Amino acid sequence: MKHSSGLLKKSDIVLDVDGLRIEAKADTGWTEIVKGVSFTLRRGEVLGLVGESGAGKSTIGLAALGHFRLGCRVIGGKVAFNGTDLLSLSDDKRRKLRGTRVAYVAQSAAASFNPAKRLMDQVVEAAVQRGGQSRAEAEATATALFRSLRLPDAGNFGLRYPHQVSGGQLQRAMTAMAMMCKPDLIVFDEPTTALDVTTQVEVLISIREAITEHGVAAIYISHDLAVVAQLAHRVMVLRYGETVEEGPIAEILYAPRETYTQSLWAVRAIDKQQAEAKGDLLDINNMAASYSTYKVLDGISLSVGKSETVAVVGESGSGKSTLGRVIAGLLAPERGQVLFKSKPLGAVVSARRKDELRQVQIIYQSADTALNPRHSVRKIIGRPVAFYTGLSSKALEARVIELLKMVELNENYIDRLPSQLSGGQRQRIAIARALAANPELIICDEVTSALDKIVQAEIIKMLLDLQKRLGVSYLFITHDLETVHAIADRVVVMNKGRIVEQGPRDSVLAPPHVEYTQLLLDSVPEMDVGWLDRVVASRSGAPVQN
Repeated sequence: MKHSSGLLKKSDIVLDVDGLRIEAKADTGWTEIVKGVSFTLRRGEVLGLVGESGAGKSTIGLAALGHFRLGCRVIGGKVAFNGTDLLSLSDDKRRKLRGTRVAYVAQSAAASFNPAKRLMDQVVEAAVQRGGQSRAEAEATATALFRSLRLPDAGNFGLRYPHQVSGGQLQRAMTAMAMMCKPDLIVFDEPTTALDVTTQVEVLISIREAITEHGVAAIYISHDLAVVAQLAHRVMVLRYGETVEEGPIAEILYAPRETYTQSLWAVRAIDKQQAEAKGDLLDINNMAASYSTYKVLDGISLSVGKSETVAVVGESGSGKSTLGRVIAGLLAPERGQVLFKSKPLGAVVSARRKDELRQVQIIYQSADTALNPRHSVRKIIGRPVAFYTGLSSKALEARVIELLKMVELNENYIDRLPSQLSGGQRQRIAIARALAANPELIICDEVTSALDKIVQAEIIKMLLDLQKRLGVSYLFITHDLETVHAIADRVVVMNKGRIVEQGPRDSVLAPPHVEYTQLLLDSVPEMDVGWLDRVVASRSGAPVQN
């Protein structure tokens, strides 16, 4: 894909957004969240929408499809698709466009597919019901798309259920579904955010090739400017619902005018000074674990020292999260023990004493699913405080407020529900809940992967500060090597259930590398519009099976 808007046709505008203004319902009334945004998009062009959480990226992307989330309303502007104002159409006419002339690829394919239906049934549904294709025609189209998107065994891929394919494959299946009716416009909403770096590369290559081959206009939404640089011709940087700056990708990447744009790679500015561990806190020797008959971990040996951060990295399926589950007592090992301060922990939670449970806590990737949506912050944090300390009444409330302040939130948040918090605030509450037990080790399982770069940097800085103040140790599971640079003292690299390399961060991340570590490092997108081209060239057309 050429990254020069000058190579695109001046005519043939697919989308014309002019002065778009959108409000959202809040506790205090209606609040404007998109404030007069304007842009045009031509056939074959990709526009990147970049900014932190709450910038209005997804709201604008959905508006391009004539769709608005519950509690949102348009108060001004125009959204013209192929010359027709979507805002003036009836709901029925707008619905008929979706999945046929306009399409959407969501952030989480896993949450978007029905787990009870085969992939083929879901991919062809819109094409058969609204796109005028017969079932046989639609299946042939889907199979061709599976092949062009480099999905394995394309002829039989659609027979699988969502749980039988990897995250990267499922994301590409959703791209195939979006392209079934050869739409004029596709909105990609953070489609690679939750993927590991190697899988992300495969999905980016597939998306870019599909866009080029079919000549569609696309909006690519992301908080990662390095990812957008591989696909977009132009970029619009958003903040608080307003345009900060807009221009060709090379201009925004290499010579941004605004300080805010420069801050979008904030995580890169953090570089933790490595500390030597003060004795072992956690020890594992030759551990193995399986799900049913499938071995997930084999021969795992590692340690975590006091006040130390050990990062565990590897692509999806490497066993990182399973390792965390075994340490937390959520899955029993079939071989080996978890030693904490040289004493064995019970194999599962039910076999651990209260103090053993207290010592090791876990924070999950998605606070959206980890926090009970019906419980207030007071109850979410208060329950573990009461369980581990026995505090009640005013003393309990005071401890909850103290924990909120630890994660840089004030007491005004105590009676809010998770739905009333931003993504970063929800993750802070999840961290506060873990801290409520006063643990010595916290397992952080991809806790920053779904957050924008600015919020990631805030959470990482906060975790580092808490480590200095409380002396807590972290086992930090991640696929983001920028985060490893920012937070780790030591690094453990995993592949297919085994450790392929481990050691001090600066040693593991400095050349020479073992082959698999080199693959991970080579898969991290660079702030360079030609990076993906170089990756494709270096692979020389090798088939994708990830």
